[in-house]
Parts: sequence; C-alpha cells; structure tokens
Amino acid sequence: MPTSSTSSLPNSRTEADGSAVIRVLSYNIRSMRDDTDALARVIAACSPDLVLIQEAPRFFRWRKKLARLARAADLVILSGGGSAAGPALLCSLRATVERTEDVLLPLTPGLHRRGFATAVVRFGGARIGVLSCHLSLQKDERYAQGGLLLDRLAELGVAHAVAGGDLNERPEGRTFRRLASALQDCWAVRPWGGEQTSTPVDPHQRIDALFATSDVEVLGCGVPSDLPGVTGTDLRAATDHLPVLAALRVPAA
Repeated sequence: MPTSSTSSLPNSRTEADGSAVIRVLSYNIRSMRDDTDALARVIAACSPDLVLIQEAPRFFRWRKKLARLARAADLVILSGGGSAAGPALLCSLRATVERTEDVLLPLTPGLHRRGFATAVVRFGGARIGVLSCHLSLQKDERYAQGGLLLDRLAELGVAHAVAGGDLNERPEGRTFRRLASALQDCWAVRPWGGEQTSTPVDPHQRIDALFATSDVEVLGCGVPSDLPGVTGTDLRAATDHLPVLAALRVPAA
C-alpha cells in the first residue's frame, strides 16, 4: 500500500526544455444537482489545467449549465457533456487545443448510455491526449469499456496521454487492473493527499482514478482535501464524490 505524501503539489509551469508540468483534476459532479458554488470553489482552488468531468449535465440547457461552471472556475469548455453522455473536459486558457471528439459507446439494452470525452492539447512544447470516462455499473460491460478506453487512447495518435474518471470499481477489480496494467495508476505511483474518493461524508473506497502513459512523470496524485482553499464543507456540499488531482510532467514533443 503506497504512503500518502503531505508535501505540496507542484504548480503548473513550462520548463526550459519545452516539457510542461500540468495539473489534472477528475471529478464526478452529479449533474450539478448539489451546491454549484461549492463545486466551483473546489475546482478553482485546485488550479487545474485540465478537468475530466463525469456526470456533466446532459439534458435541458446542459451547455449553459456547464459553461456557467467553467466560467465560475476560470476555465473554458473543451469537449463533452450531453454529446458524450456525461463525461466532459474543461481546460485553462494555458492549453492550445488541437482537436476534440465525443465518443458514444455501444448501448446495452436496459443500461445507461456511456461515452468518452476526448481531446488533444498542447502546453508549451508538450502535447498530450486526454480522455474522461464514467464506466458502467455492470461488470462485463465495464470490462469491455475498459478495453475501448485503451483502444481510444491509442487512436488519438499521441505519445503521451492522461485518462481518468469514475470507474465504478475498486483497484482490485478486473477493469481497474486492466487499465493499471497498461497505464500508470497515478495514485499508486506517487500518492499525495487522500486516497478514498467515495463518499465525501464517509470516504471508504477508491473508485475514481487518473491514469497516465508510461513516459508521463507523475509528481503527485490524490484527493486534495488539505489543499489551500479546499474545505471539508465544500467537498461535502459540492457532489457525492471526492475529486482526484494530479500534477504531471509531460515531455516535450
């Protein structure tokens, strides 16, 4: 079991060699049905360059709701939302966007539609693919979606990528293990902050995670419960999951 570090998480920056340190946040926001002011405060306090959202609003005026959240956190919409069946991506103005694509996954009758929000962005001389996911509650469909996630990352055609979201599964599960065998499980590589992501009132399981390709350096990853500006009150009020924040160093292209 990795030991969590209490050291500060590196801030975003561009290095002299063209590589970039970026902050990536993954967060299930429960369709913004809770305290959206608290949600925006948590996101803004994390100072993310990329936000991988799950359960973004999908129905009536979903774009306007997501845009309002992005604006409150000093970010912009990158992709996803209703068009990806829930996953979405936000980014800071530091990102240069190359392309985006929303992907709907095969629908199993009787189960919820699932999808991926994907993009390729640049920070200085560093180029990275991004994917936000919310995997199925049904174990066999979830395992198949894990394979589709790995396929989609490969299809982005980039050397470096980060993927994350609500996996609906703990690290010992076969889908989680499938992803962790192909990618770096950022918490396992460099734990920082808290580990358990569900629920905010009683954190007892890690079902939300960030993964990175092998050449991306993980500088720290975990629940930002002790980050300046993030309060326990806001974390409990914002949504029914805790966020996962990572600092990553992405090599220059």
